Order: sequence, then C-alpha cells, then structure tokens
Amino acid sequence: MEARPAGQLVDVLETALYSSDLAAAEDFYRRVLELELESKVPGRHVFFRCGDGMLLIFDPAATARSGPVPSHGAAGPGHVAFAVENEDALATWPERLRRAGVEVEADVEWPGGGRSIYFRDPAGNSLELTTPRIWGLGATST
Repeated sequence: MEARPAGQLVDVLETALYSSDLAAAEDFYRRVLELELESKVPGRHVFFRCGDGMLLIFDPAATARSGPVPSHGAAGPGHVAFAVENEDALATWPERLRRAGVEVEADVEWPGGGRSIYFRDPAGNSLELTTPRIWGLGATST
C-alpha cells in the first residue's frame, strides 16, 4: 500500500443536516436509523454517532448566529448517504423503513453495480442507504 503524503485528508469526520424540529429529528434518527445519540443542546442541535463519524443535526436558525464557531447553515433540504455493510444488510432496509412508516422514494440499481435506497427525514432531507461499492470503495460481500 502506498504511503499517504503528510497532511492528506483521510475521511469525512462529520456531516451536518438541518432541521427546525430537533425533537422530530432526534426521534427519527434514533428510532428509525438506530443511531446512537452523542449529545444535544435543546434549540440548537442533536449529534449522533455513525460508525467512525458523526452526524450533526442543527436548527438552522441557531447556527445562523455566530458563536464559538463561525455561523453556518443551509437553506432547503440536504443529502447524506449512509454506508450499509453489504448488499444483504441493505436488502433488509426497505421493509424496516416501511414498518417505521417511512416511504421509500427510490430504489436504484446502479449500472456499474450496487444499489441505493432513498427516503426523507421529517425535515425533508434526502437520505440514502447504500454500500461503498457504488463508488468502488471498500470490499463488500453479499
């Protein structure tokens, strides 16, 4: 394996989405996606562990104000793709989502291999479940 140059980026550590209803976001990400709540500040954010990274859900009005970090945010729905271990695990998700009352918007088989399942969180953010195979990353098995 080739050595990485010093200072090269190695992974995405955190991803942020926005929701003005943090209670609904907390319920959805804990109950439906079974993510572990890491921390929350009422009216500002809920943070979840996801594998080796973090999913940050902010109230956009709260992050528009400056604080210890520069103000930031987005208008409208965002998108995040969550990696699922393998195709067999991914195949369980449409039924799991249906049982949780979540509509699958699209179920795509990619021409180069792999599959993506798309749905929305309560704030309208577009969520995707897939395997790293769609990007040729990591070894996945069925």
